[in-house]
Amino acid sequence: MYDFLKNLDPVLQALLATLFTYFVTMLGAAMVFFFKTINQKVLNGMLGFASGVMIAASFWSLLNPAIELAESIGLPGWKPAVIGFLFGGIFLWSIDKFLPHLHQNQPISNAEGISTKWRRS
Repeated sequence: MYDFLKNLDPVLQALLATLFTYFVTMLGAAMVFFFKTINQKVLNGMLGFASGVMIAASFWSLLNPAIELAESIGLPGWKPAVIGFLFGGIFLWSIDKFLPHLHQNQPISNAEGISTKWRRS
């Protein structure tokens, strides 16, 4: 099977990978049709698993290549991680300050961010 996929055109490989991830995501999302309620412990476990997958994907797809690239050009490997985390933190902080939002179970009078006439934000 590996040899079959290896010999395919790269565009077709990308299409197959995209379709595979689409169907797996669709399968996971289809669970809402089978269960009306879900146990909180099961939900917590699923959220923990999903966050672990996202952390692993972030590291192996973004952080590790950046560290390797930095080391290959003679920079300390920790610099891309520190710079990326700082810029990401600043970006999230600024979005929290400017984008109107309301925390869960809070009255509209406690909304944070800039004042706007948006009704669904």
